[in-house]
Parts: sequence; C-alpha cells; structure tokens
Amino acid sequence: MSGGGITDVPGVLVGHHERVGDGWSTGTTVVLVPGGAVGAVDQRGGAPGTRETNLLEPENLVQHVNAICLSGGSAYGLAAADGVMRWLAERNLGIPVGTQPHEVVPIVPAAVLFDLPRSDWGNRPDASFGYAACEAAVAGPVTLGTVGAGAGAKAGSLKGGIGTASERVGDFTVGVVAAVNAAGEAVDIATGRAFAADHEVDGEFGVRWPDRPGDVEPKAAGLNTTIGVVAVDAALSKAEARRLAVAAQDGLARAVRPAHTMFDGDTVFALATGERELPGGAGPVAATMRAAVLDTLCSAAARAFGRAMVHGVLTATSAGGMRAYRDVWPEAFSMT
Repeated sequence: MSGGGITDVPGVLVGHHERVGDGWSTGTTVVLVPGGAVGAVDQRGGAPGTRETNLLEPENLVQHVNAICLSGGSAYGLAAADGVMRWLAERNLGIPVGTQPHEVVPIVPAAVLFDLPRSDWGNRPDASFGYAACEAAVAGPVTLGTVGAGAGAKAGSLKGGIGTASERVGDFTVGVVAAVNAAGEAVDIATGRAFAADHEVDGEFGVRWPDRPGDVEPKAAGLNTTIGVVAVDAALSKAEARRLAVAAQDGLARAVRPAHTMFDGDTVFALATGERELPGGAGPVAATMRAAVLDTLCSAAARAFGRAMVHGVLTATSAGGMRAYRDVWPEAFSMT
C-alpha cells in the first residue's frame, strides 16, 4: 500500500517496539522530532490516559516538544515515556535547565490505549519499550499494522493497528500516524467497506472493496482509545497547532462509527516543525490570509487522519484472538 506517511514531514522520525506472546501483544510507538517542534493536543472521548497534555495548552510556558509517545498498556503504559526521556537526555535533547549541556529536561507528551484485556495481565509497556522504540526510529517508511502501539489494538470487531498517511498542500506537507483502537467500527460489517474509503488517493489502499457481510459478530463497546499524531512543516503557534489537532479528530470521526465515545479516550497530538512560514502578507487582511492557509492544512489533516485509520485496519494481522480485515474479507486483496 502507498499513500505516504508522517515521516514525509522533514525532521520527523518514527520507531516501534512491541512484544507478542501466546494470545497477547502490546507495544509502543514513538514520534521523534530531534530538532524540536511546537506541540499541541486535542483530546475527545470519556476515558483518556495522557501525560504532559496541560503543558501543551497555548497559554503555558513550554513551546516545543522533543517527542510524542503512543503506547498500549492503559495507564501503566505511560511509563514508556520515561524511556523516551532517558534516550533524549543521553543526547542532550530537551529544555536546558542548568549550566551543563546534559542538564536538560526532555518534553515528551504521551497517550495510551487500552489493550489490557487482550494480553496476560502484567504484560504491558514499561520504560524499556520507549527507549527501544527511540532506538528503532527512522525517517523512512513507517512500518504499519500489528506493530508498536498497534500491536494489541482492535477496531470495533476487527484487529486494529498502526496506520499512516500524508498530503501535500502547496509547499507544505501534512503527515499523520494513528494507532487505531476504537470502540466503534471502522468498517461497515454489512459490506466490508471502510467508512473512510472515499478518502483514498491514487489507489493507495490496494484493495477492491467487497460487498458482502463479514463473518464477524459486532462487539459491544469496551475500553479502547485511538491515539495519534499529526505533523506539519509549517511554523505555527501552539494555538494554531491545536487547530490542526482538532481538525485531525474530524478525520477520526469520519473513519469510525461511533467516535469519541465514553469508552474511548481519543487523543491527537500536533507537531509543527517550523521549516516554512505561513504566507500572510501585511496590513489589515494579513490575519485572514494566514487563517485561510491554516484552514487548508487543517482540511488536509482531517483527510490524512481518515486515510491513516483505513491503513491501520487493512494492514493489521490477526493477533490475541482478534481477526484481521484480511482474514474476514480476503478477496479484497485480490485485484485480478
């Protein structure tokens, strides 16, 4: 499958680490920005598990983050961010707080998804997962499916996973990575068609959508949460970056039915690397011009997040007793 990914945004790296056992799987995904990026967050749903999100409010002091940690393990999995901090600190990446180069505090906001019922109790990410995911981080293509934070994920009645997508908007690049672990369905079980299928670009999903019911039983809502990151190479304020995260949540809602339930903690982070300034001009219309360009980036963020959600479901493989899309509708992958 094609369609680009979040690492199409220069300066953004992604790494995974997971453990898969007999009937269980869990893991961590890290989005690294070694050069730093303005950070923001938008959180929806009734059951969030997060760290350092208050820091990202526009009125608060810290402007830049060094990484975002996405993890399984529910609240226990927030410990994975400790490993990310250690990896960054070893490289002197963070806010300087002392007189020596190593006296830094890395800024690592984090969010977790709920995969505990799909593993043996006690098999959950810790600091070693975050550190290993940083070690594995690359600027190249993102590995998709049953990896990292998507290892133990599910999407409604099907196996979920890691998905990614990107979109060019003039001189800018918007990229997304999502760990698809929704209480709602991402696929119409009556037809086998993904709800966000209409967002496809140039045949990127690589499937011929079927038109038959799937041999799966719709599952009652459990504790879930889709988490992700949207990145852009534009220079944005924290408030503008938050608008990007808000828009990406729209893409999530297009891809899952229902979305943002009381049983989800849907959280999307935004990263603005600042490589290119938004055009705005001067004079009384400058703010309106800037807002219009920001609006095009937000629209792209919504579309890309929806596409990433589809990729996460299509690339997942069966694990932990959860059946994958490719096992329920295998004919979708036969293009002949």
